[in-house]
Amino acid sequence: MNLEKDIEKLARLKSAEINKALGLFILAFGFVVIFATFFTDTFVGQMTNLIAGFILASIGGGMMLKAKTTIKKINLVK
Repeated sequence: MNLEKDIEKLARLKSAEINKALGLFILAFGFVVIFATFFTDTFVGQMTNLIAGFILASIGGGMMLKAKTTIKKINLVK
């Protein structure tokens, strides 16, 4: 019974670590898209890049935040 709980915790911890790394990648990609806004010629292109960059950065930041809270919760429960 205790072994099953430990296996479940390890699986959740592994999933949280993967989400943390993926969130960091999406966050960095969002910043690249926001930076690309300055090199876009048209106003529509600039606004598209800016909005898409903020959406990507928000998703990446949210994933990292959720992963960190999950990791803290798993490590506190032990």
